[in-house]
Amino acid sequence: MFPHRARPRSGRPSRRRALVYASVASVVLVGAASSGTMHVQAQAHDGEGLVSSSVAPGAEASSGATEVMEATVESAAVPTSAASSRTRPEPAVDRNALLAEAVEAVAVEDGAEVSVAVLDVSSGESAVYGDGAFDTASIVKVDILASLLLRAQDAGRGLTAQEKTYAAAMIRNSDNASATALWTAIGQAEGLRAANDRFGLRNTEGGDGALWGLTQTTAADQLTLLRQVFGEKSELSAGSRAYLAGLMGEVAVGQDWGVSAAASGVGVSEVALKNGWLPRSATGLWDINSVGRVGVGGGREYLVAVLSDGNSSKEKGVSVVEAVAKAAVSCFEGD
Repeated sequence: MFPHRARPRSGRPSRRRALVYASVASVVLVGAASSGTMHVQAQAHDGEGLVSSSVAPGAEASSGATEVMEATVESAAVPTSAASSRTRPEPAVDRNALLAEAVEAVAVEDGAEVSVAVLDVSSGESAVYGDGAFDTASIVKVDILASLLLRAQDAGRGLTAQEKTYAAAMIRNSDNASATALWTAIGQAEGLRAANDRFGLRNTEGGDGALWGLTQTTAADQLTLLRQVFGEKSELSAGSRAYLAGLMGEVAVGQDWGVSAAASGVGVSEVALKNGWLPRSATGLWDINSVGRVGVGGGREYLVAVLSDGNSSKEKGVSVVEAVAKAAVSCFEGD
């Protein structure tokens, strides 16, 4: 295996393609002619016994290139001299471009693919790199519990003692038997889809039958799910959000790698995450994923979702995921 720059998934057909395009808009005042005309440019794990032996579906990727448009605005009311003397606004930062540059500098193994989505909680700005679909492995357990909590809310009840036992084991210890029990309780893929329609996940498809670990998702969808868990504008009640976030903040020792690598600084917020790791029996290659909330110095918090596949080992996949998580957060630091 030879290292190369990270790249989003591309060129692999899939019936579960996910096309998520993100653009960042900025307006730059570029000049004023003597006639008073101004030109404005707009820039715009794990699944022991839970996976099949078939190769995981892929998805084509988009470069996420920024579309550029130009508009001419006629201004007859403002004299040329006044227009010329105005302070020109600074162009907005293109976060997608910064993220692409940072991630593509990360060395990954030949054939491996990676995608990431990040949100700066304070500013509300986000960025996405890659739009391909990946196996969720055990990160789908967050979605399963969110779906169960939503169903309980709709029924006007809390979780039963047995459901809470399953939920705690599923998130804290990534217990597969507990995940299977709750996957069945929500109605498997159909129940997941119904909940995700309300959560705003448009490119996530549940695994067939009991194969919850082969659910397909995108980094952008996982960021949307993290917003539901950690944000106030959510289909989940405050109590449901606190319960799920609390479990994600108590993962077992040895399972706290991944996006937590991006946390740094004095007074770091408690990290809350869920990881997924899955060796594919047909290829021997690993799916390694990590999603969650991390804090950095100065009280800033980020929601980060990193997905990868094609890793030759769990260790190498974890290393790539952690490097990409750090790169994603670095795009917002120093503002």
